[in-house]
Amino acid sequence: MNNLRRVDLNLLVTLDALLADPNVTRTAERLHLSQPSVSVHLSKLRHVFDDPLLLPGPRGMRPTAKADALREPLRRALEALTQAIAPAGPFDPLQATHTWRIAASDNSASTILLPVLAGLRDAAPHTRLAVIEKAPSRMAKDAEDGHIDLGFHTRDDAPAGLHMQVLYSERYVLASRIGHPLLDQAPSLELFCQLQHVMVSPDGGGFIGITDQVLAERGLSRTVVLSVPHFLFVAAALASTDLVALLPARLVAGHGGLQVMEPPVPIPGYEMAMFWPERLHRDPAHQWLRGFIAGSV
Repeated sequence: MNNLRRVDLNLLVTLDALLADPNVTRTAERLHLSQPSVSVHLSKLRHVFDDPLLLPGPRGMRPTAKADALREPLRRALEALTQAIAPAGPFDPLQATHTWRIAASDNSASTILLPVLAGLRDAAPHTRLAVIEKAPSRMAKDAEDGHIDLGFHTRDDAPAGLHMQVLYSERYVLASRIGHPLLDQAPSLELFCQLQHVMVSPDGGGFIGITDQVLAERGLSRTVVLSVPHFLFVAAALASTDLVALLPARLVAGHGGLQVMEPPVPIPGYEMAMFWPERLHRDPAHQWLRGFIAGSV
């Protein structure tokens, strides 16, 4: 590292040109420098490397053994540096080989990723997608640290410090199995409170949610007999029991074993959003992915 601090990048460019054509005059013309400037660069390079680098010969300058050893490593290093600082070209999804890591619950994976998956595979066939379940409290840090590239979560509980785009607004519906003995039509508020409910508690073990808060404001309560951490387990539980649940409408749309109806009391919905870190905000590949998802949901 200390040696690098001693070297001006322009000196290395000059050395690369001299090693390709060990002639000071032609090198000066090619680099759009004066001949004395190239001679000064060569003098400084000799000091940096403690080697003459180029020696007079019968047919012009000839490289020393040290210069010969530098030729290929220097060329590769300058090529790599040129690529690193070159402006990013347009993203080509058909040629991309990215692995995208997305934080999503079973709800957002089912309502956002599943509908876009076939189109994503067609548009970017060589990419890979890793779906990771992350607590909202860790999403921002994991995104900034590079563990995830994108995350989905509700807007009202947005992870701090991330960019955000709302994807859709969601509402809750009352879901039960087809043929439920008490639900041949939308229930009254009284019957709704008497039914046995399932609720999703992402943190695990909770039996009180937004529905209970709405009922409490009216002096009412319901009976929650099952609390689970995932939405998809609820659908399976409803299909095989007489339990009921308030579920996101998109999640249960088209579910063959369930019937849905409006709840007898309005339950506040939510906005589902995607989040990403500043480090990827201007990345062409990430911009393409965000646009594809937003345009497909």
